[in-house]
Amino acid sequence: MSHFVHPTALCESANIGEHTRIWAFAHILPAAHIGKDCNICDHVFIENDVVVGDRVTIKAGVQLWDGIRIEDDVFIGPNATFANDKFPRSKRYQASYPTTRVSRGASIGANATILPGVQIGRNAMVGAGSVVTSNVPPHAQVLGNPARIIGYVNVDARTQPLELGTANRGLEQTPADAPVRHCAVRGVTIHRLTVAEDLRGALSVGEFLRDVPFSPKRYFVVSNVQSKEVRGENAHRQCRQFFVCVSGSVAVVVDDGDIHEEVFLGSPAAGLYVPPMIWTVQYRFSGEACLLVFASEYYDTDDYIRDYEEYLALCKRRG
Repeated sequence: MSHFVHPTALCESANIGEHTRIWAFAHILPAAHIGKDCNICDHVFIENDVVVGDRVTIKAGVQLWDGIRIEDDVFIGPNATFANDKFPRSKRYQASYPTTRVSRGASIGANATILPGVQIGRNAMVGAGSVVTSNVPPHAQVLGNPARIIGYVNVDARTQPLELGTANRGLEQTPADAPVRHCAVRGVTIHRLTVAEDLRGALSVGEFLRDVPFSPKRYFVVSNVQSKEVRGENAHRQCRQFFVCVSGSVAVVVDDGDIHEEVFLGSPAAGLYVPPMIWTVQYRFSGEACLLVFASEYYDTDDYIRDYEEYLALCKRRG
């Protein structure tokens, strides 16, 4: 055989990829599909309607039930639990089960619980012991019960969160003579805006085509967001955007399909310019946060890209 099965394991499936290793007391049912170079550790159970990609590690004590899809390069920690029935009853079986998907490169910590139908995004990290009740965005780091986003993960070092260095801490480190700072993400810039303060209060000023590098056709305001909620999670084909946090603070993740970076907006003195074809996510809203966004185009639902995998495919085609 081109794969290894421990003498005490029961592998009933013929759909096992090359160089995959199946260790002691694991049980794989006949219709399961397992990719190449996987490591299936002791006491793992894999049901029939399960697809596992290449180079996947499944640690001891994990059960994968019908409807679960594991993409390439996923790590599943010991005793992580997947559910596939929202309302289970003994001897009552569903005709079909919701699809739970763990996308390419994601990691799930030990003893985490994943509810039915959840989608875990590419390169996301689920902390040990977390209970995942809703979809996890790509690159997000979640923790807790229920799991909440606590940060975003560095693609180049997936075990480390994004660090807010001098290149992506809003304007805190920008010299006074540098009104525009270029981010690592293609085309994204942070702009210093004028703020005048006196005994009467503060006045923030920005001029279109000078401070804001386009003439807007619309604006929208995001406010009253609970800190646990995530906004954005999309890209635009043509529309350009300019973000100003007029009160409170918010973190914006920008991603060009290759590099992603987190920008902290905590003052109306900072504006974030985002060109087309950049994926954005807004999270970590403070209680009083109010985010003003100028857009270069009128609203057009066809201009939005809302699926991250579709976005990556478009980036690849565009080179």
